Parts: sequence; C-alpha cells; structure tokens
Amino acid sequence: MIVRNWMQPNPIVIGSDTLLSEAKRILSESNLHALPVVDGERLRGLITRVNCLRAAHCALRTQSTDELDFFTRRVKVKDVMVRNPATIEADDTMEHCLQVGQLHGVGQLPVMDQGRVVGIISAIEMFSLAAHFLGAWEQRSGVTIAPMELARGTIGRITDLVEEAGAEVLAVYPISINGQAPGHDHRLKKVIVRFHGPDIEAVIRILQRAGFEIIESVAATH
Repeated sequence: MIVRNWMQPNPIVIGSDTLLSEAKRILSESNLHALPVVDGERLRGLITRVNCLRAAHCALRTQSTDELDFFTRRVKVKDVMVRNPATIEADDTMEHCLQVGQLHGVGQLPVMDQGRVVGIISAIEMFSLAAHFLGAWEQRSGVTIAPMELARGTIGRITDLVEEAGAEVLAVYPISINGQAPGHDHRLKKVIVRFHGPDIEAVIRILQRAGFEIIESVAATH
C-alpha cells in the first residue's frame, strides 16, 4: 500500500506570513487538524489546530484587549508553526508512514513528491487503514492465537484448520508482541485470524486440538 493512494491529495496550504487568526478560521471551517505552511513551493512548517488553540488561550487568559488585538492582527503562522516537520514521500509505503508517525509522535505528515507538498496523511487515514485491515465494516468473526514462533508452513496450517471447521478465512495477521523493544524475542508473534463462519466454537475447538492456544475470540454480530 502506497501513501499516495491513501493521502488527502491537494491539501489546503498557507503562507508563513498568514495571520494566525486566519489559519485558525481555515482549520475550523474546513474541519482540519493541520495545514502545511508553504512559501513558493517550499515547505516551511506545519500549523496545527493545537498550535492555534494554545496561542488563543494565552491571549484570552490575560483578559487584555491589547493582547487579543495583538493575537488577531499581529501574530503570524510563522511565529508558532512547527518548523521542519516530519514528512513522508508519496511513493513510500503506508507501513513506513506508520513507523515515521510513531517515531516522531505525530498524527499529521505532509506528503512530498519531488520537493513539493502533494498531500497530507493524518491519524484519520491511519485509523482508516487499520479499519480496512480488521474489516471494521464487515461482519467478521475472529480468534487470536497466543504468541509463538512461526515456523515455515504454520500460517498455511492455521488457514487449513479454520477452513476445515467450515469457515471462510478472510485474513491472517501475524503481529509481533513486543514491537521494536530491545532485548525481546521478536520471533514470537500473535496470530489474528478473521473469517466468516456460523460456528466460531468449531473453529476454536479444531485449533485447540491442533495445539494452538486461543487467547481471545469475537463472534460476528448479525
């Protein structure tokens, strides 16, 4: 999955000399959480709704008309924007995008293509990606198998067993239990299986008889 196929294309951008009050208005009226700050075609920063709210709160807290006037008429985007924000390339994978977002602790990433801003990826797109993987809008049943070291053919065996129980396998996700934490055995993975089938208990029984430990299960709601 490539970033350009998941990003918000052609995002609204603003210049660094834009008044912060105007940026706040655009964010609010467009229901956005961040705007790339671009001068010419060069990305200069990122202005977020949080930046705007913090600056406005500081002005309101003083209850000074001079401070409010200064905020409205003088404070510019470049005074509070995030400079040199983390970015992602349009041809990067979504897996890499998630890594960059987690590494920098951000929920908005400008998307670049040959040095130009061509889109933005936010937490909304990241949640959408997770929802598609997990079939959030489908009626799926599922089981999670306890962490194990996956040998060659294990995924195929799990799939065969679930289908032997009368279910239709839709997806199998091996997930590392410790992420990238140092000192942990990254070979151990949980296995999440999503399927269509009328009898989830039959799936659980056949997997347990084959020696797999089921740590959780969820039945589709109808």
